[in-house]
Amino acid sequence: MTQNLQKLVLASNNAGKLREFNALLATIGFDVHAQGEFDVPEADEPYGTFVENALTKARHAARLTGLPALADDSGVCVHALQGAPGVHSARYASPNGEPKSDARNNAQLIADLAAHADKSAHYYCVLVYLRHADDPQPVIADACWHGEIIIDARGEGGFGYDPHFFLPDLGLCVAELSPQQKNTLSHRGQALRQLVAKLQAKLQGRLQ
Repeated sequence: MTQNLQKLVLASNNAGKLREFNALLATIGFDVHAQGEFDVPEADEPYGTFVENALTKARHAARLTGLPALADDSGVCVHALQGAPGVHSARYASPNGEPKSDARNNAQLIADLAAHADKSAHYYCVLVYLRHADDPQPVIADACWHGEIIIDARGEGGFGYDPHFFLPDLGLCVAELSPQQKNTLSHRGQALRQLVAKLQAKLQGRLQ
């Protein structure tokens, strides 16, 4: 049935994101493809806010493919560090262009938090959908997932800061959750369901 779906480019080559986005967006008529299928290089992310970076990535993918585009930007924001690592989460311990390293990022975060009693934090995700590169009305959805940073890593799943991101309500770190639990509870899962609802409302409005 994919021939009846609207092709959509995802401004990412992450296979996990592609599967997750396709599963929900196919229900409202979209067929999501990674930007690598169209030889789209990664966009620069020069801004200090998640939404500006997501918009930049979506515009970049839409302009180079001529297709509607979807982009996300996400990270962990630690309250005692005034929102850091924030948009720099993926390269927190590599500010000068060194290869990304989850282990170094986590070690840097634990070190920076050592002098602070407040270990509260939240994961944040913003999603941006554009009909075309110059779309003046992007559809934007965002969500937070609250927890706290712990020193000792726990769990074997997830990636990034998941082994140190503790969920008090569950008594577990994100890395201890099953993929299904994480997709249901996570900031990205919440934002994606919100985006789908917004897009569905727009589509229904056009059909009425």
